[in-house]
Amino acid sequence: MIIFNTTFHLEDEIHDEGLAFLRQTYIPSAAGSGFLLQPRLARIHRQHEEGGVSYSLQFHVKNVDVLNHWLTTDGHALQQQLAQRFGNKMLGFVTVLEEISL
Repeated sequence: MIIFNTTFHLEDEIHDEGLAFLRQTYIPSAAGSGFLLQPRLARIHRQHEEGGVSYSLQFHVKNVDVLNHWLTTDGHALQQQLAQRFGNKMLGFVTVLEEISL
């Protein structure tokens, strides 16, 4: 199983609107595709004194091929929507993890 993690950093001035966008638009759209499963959203505790708030958004995905398909279709469109709405005030970076058994 693959874990698709995106860490989003929201600047203070768009925090409430950005978090609402993640909850009301981004997550339902991504999960509604049927490719990304079990969304989890977590606030990242600050380690530095910089402004803004960071969140980790995770989905389970069957495999990397499914993830790549989603990224080039629905994922690209969602990223464009996010960039148009928030510009550089809400940025994300992706980490792809492979779950291993203990």
